[in-house]
Formats: sequence, structure tokens, C-alpha cells
Amino acid sequence: MLMPKRVKYRKQMRGRMKGKAYRGSTVTFGDFGLKAIEPGWISSRQIEAARRAIVRAMRRRGKLWIRIFPDKPVTQRAAESRMGKGKGDVEFWVAVVKPGRIMFEVGGGMPDDIALNALRLAQYKLPIKTKIVSRKDQMGGE
Repeated sequence: MLMPKRVKYRKQMRGRMKGKAYRGSTVTFGDFGLKAIEPGWISSRQIEAARRAIVRAMRRRGKLWIRIFPDKPVTQRAAESRMGKGKGDVEFWVAVVKPGRIMFEVGGGMPDDIALNALRLAQYKLPIKTKIVSRKDQMGGE
């Protein structure tokens, strides 16, 4: 599971996910990418599940780039615990994803249909709406 080695502060507030992603919104490394259409939190388990689905579909061909990292701690209190007594312990880590963010990229000389199928399998593992985009679409279609 992905998580930071160390952080400055153990616990964070929830924050807000307003606006669009301007950084990380273009396919840079590979030929195809998985782009977020709506905002959300992607947990480290969901990233790992999507990664496994992609790698399995590619069958050791091509290369995969993961463009998001879970660096936000999410805390939870024990079930049926009374109010007060402070904030709960860190349960899992999430990556904050805004609309427009490229989350996964695949490329490296493999057939297009295999790359598209791999990303489609990863879409099922994620809790937000996504879209498969290609590098050619960004450059005005060659």
C-alpha cells in the first residue's frame, strides 16, 4: 500500500475540493491516460487495486505510470465511542483528486486495444467518474 514515509503532522483536517486540476492534467509520459471527471478521495487500496488490474491486463508489456500519491491521512474514531476524548487514529491514506487530473498513464509500445482495455478495467476499481484520454487528443489529433 502507498503511504508517505514520514509527515510533518500526523493528522489533517478534511479540507475542500473546489476547482479543477491545472497541474497534472495532460498525458505526459505514456500514450493513454485515465482522467478524473469529478472530485474525490482515492484511497491507497483503490490505487493498488487499479494498478493490479492494469498490470494484469497488460501482461508484462508496456509501462505504467501512477500520477497520484496518497499523502492525506484520514482518521476514524472507534465505533460507538462517546463524544469528546480527541480526534481518532489514522485509519488510511487518500489522494485528493480534482476534475481534470490524470491518475494513471500507460504506454511503451503495446497495442492500443490492450492499453484501452487495461484502463477500462481500472475504471471499475475507482469510486469516481473517469475518462480515458490519449496523447493524440491533446495535441489536436494527428
